[in-house]
Amino acid sequence: MTFEIGEEHFLLDGEPHRVLSGALHYFRVHPEQWADRIHKAKLMGLNTIETYVAWNAHEPRKGEWDATGWNDLGRFLDLIAAEGMHAIVRPGPYICAEWHNGGLPTWLTALPGVGLRRSQPTYLHEVETYLRRVYDIVAPRQIDDGGPVVLVQIENEYGAYGNDTAYLERLVEVTREAGITVPLTTIDQPTDQMLSDGSVDGVHLTGSFGSRADERLATLRRHQPTGPLMCAEFWDGWFDWWGAFHHTTSVEDAARELDALLAAGASVNFYMVHGGTNFGLTNGANHKGRYLPIATSYDYDAPLDEAGNPTPKFFAFRDVIAKYADVPAETPALAVPAPELEVPLSIVAPDAWLPPVNRERHTVPPTFDALQHLSALVAYEAELPSTSAPRLLEFEEVRDFAWLSIDGVPFGTLSRTLHETSIVVPAGTRLRVLVEEQGRVNYAERIGEEKGIIGTPLLDGAPLEGWTATPIDVAGAGAAIGSAAAAAESAAGAGGALAAADASSPLAHPETSLGLTGLTGLRGEFELEAPSDLYLDTAKWGKGYALVNGFLLGRYWRSGPQQTLYVPGSVLRAGVNTVAIVELEVTASPIARFVAQATLGPLEE
Repeated sequence: MTFEIGEEHFLLDGEPHRVLSGALHYFRVHPEQWADRIHKAKLMGLNTIETYVAWNAHEPRKGEWDATGWNDLGRFLDLIAAEGMHAIVRPGPYICAEWHNGGLPTWLTALPGVGLRRSQPTYLHEVETYLRRVYDIVAPRQIDDGGPVVLVQIENEYGAYGNDTAYLERLVEVTREAGITVPLTTIDQPTDQMLSDGSVDGVHLTGSFGSRADERLATLRRHQPTGPLMCAEFWDGWFDWWGAFHHTTSVEDAARELDALLAAGASVNFYMVHGGTNFGLTNGANHKGRYLPIATSYDYDAPLDEAGNPTPKFFAFRDVIAKYADVPAETPALAVPAPELEVPLSIVAPDAWLPPVNRERHTVPPTFDALQHLSALVAYEAELPSTSAPRLLEFEEVRDFAWLSIDGVPFGTLSRTLHETSIVVPAGTRLRVLVEEQGRVNYAERIGEEKGIIGTPLLDGAPLEGWTATPIDVAGAGAAIGSAAAAAESAAGAGGALAAADASSPLAHPETSLGLTGLTGLRGEFELEAPSDLYLDTAKWGKGYALVNGFLLGRYWRSGPQQTLYVPGSVLRAGVNTVAIVELEVTASPIARFVAQATLGPLEE
């Protein structure tokens, strides 16, 4: 088969063809659920699946490339082909996507002198190696070799960032040299400046927008005089960030805009057809004057919800598509309530899951990046001069949230979102600062910024030096909490790894080996007759992380909007399952409740 760009249309085997695509990120969906989501997208009337490639998922540490399991892009593309659909691949290297660091690995952005997203030799060297690895997977799966891939995108909304045409030209060269023969595209928001700065000769321009379709298509046509018009990101919903509300868009308005797009003859890629989840610590953040970390759920108010169930938007879009193309007669089953369970939790002794304090001294606190720490927590410690008077502690910046204690007694927090950088320290000598990295910025110039305590802290205006820094691996800590089961049967008494929580009162938070009051590990067990999607209710917990059977579901936070975490049935098993919690603040209930449906938060403030 062949796929080409004609004077007016995409051409499939020489015949006019409309691309009806939906974004589905393999790295946000459990691999055992890929086929289900792809099939349901087809039932909406789509003929194509689009995905980004997340470099930092494939190569979190330099040279440690992984394309297996969750990162098996080849298998994902093969499943698309098995469904009789086409594929669009967007390898970046920058992807935005509300994903951690915009998809760029932290080792890359920490390289000395690296110039991101431009013709800078250090950056280009690493990008070229990355792209060749991706294209080794993509090239044999192109349509002219019998595979599903029909389009490959160069960079991502580059006109919103820069205008280094030579950089884009080099990406095109590397792509073609690697054996990619299908048409190439760029994408930009439809403004004259962005379309001009983000375009490169020989590559087809597409647009990204969610409203005013006629106007945006007209702007796109001025910059792309021939060939098919395509909205390569039709924003059918929006993302959520902590402390806000759950964002939705009107079903009727979105369907009307889709109708206008298709009536104009345009092709479309729904962003998203299924959003999925920012499992683990993969959420990004925005910062346009205020730091706003992205929530764990990436439901996006998409046609398929976070658990892959069809929404009213699914059926509205399906009806519109049916006016312009054949739609399968089959429809997906509607959502059913998930099993409801209550699981008592027990406290796990800190020594069973927290590391000992790292006693190496640093003049200034090392950043997460200097420590090459990929997880979310670092505990810093310094000795203060003895005095009975309060003192002013100032930081250049804390990225992104900190809990402070003196001699093991908590005395405050600092929030980057709230622009907090100073605090009064009570009398005492042993200062500890637990810093959480809440998500790396995924957009604009702050990509790649360092995390942790930035600069030299000041105590009453004088430099405070002599710090220790103890990285805490959240996933490892949570797994250790969950595996404390062997001690559970014999540890109900003092000195054991577990102690039953008093269900009548808030949990007592013991001082840990790091001396951090509030940092608590909890675990529980529950039985299932068969695996099934679940929703873990976090409404009565403070801030932290949850794991089921050792799988890190992601972050929770009482600030919302979301009050549940999605648990894919694929991580569960018939029989005994474990739930583990790493709580950073206060847990008002020692119960893990699994509820019937997701609670993603209020729809307005």
